[in-house]
Amino acid sequence: MRLVESGGGSVQAGGSLRLSCRVSGFTYITFCTGWFRHIEGKELEGVAIVDWDGITTYADSVKGRFTVPKDDASATLYLEMNSLKPEDSATYYCAASTVGRLSASRALGAGWYNYWGQGTQVTVSS
Repeated sequence: MRLVESGGGSVQAGGSLRLSCRVSGFTYITFCTGWFRHIEGKELEGVAIVDWDGITTYADSVKGRFTVPKDDASATLYLEMNSLKPEDSATYYCAASTVGRLSASRALGAGWYNYWGQGTQVTVSS
């Protein structure tokens, strides 16, 4: 399986960005996919997850601002980021888990994901 992110960049606080993740080499609709982010000096953080039934899980820090739509026809996952804050600046990674359905308490845990993209940088300036 291969995951390729795109859409990162720089934006001012309050602005919006959309990240895309193209999934190939697997049956896209049969697993859980989502977005994680890494800030230098901090642990990898689960941001937004969607499973094959469309059930979503969001980190408290992004609830109400981020959404994670997916297009099964094109095997593409998105991260729609609105009302961006400087603390959202990070490298964002798309990830996929093939271990089965994840409970809400596990969905944001990076250890459950076995396929990762290369990452894309998001910078939010104040």
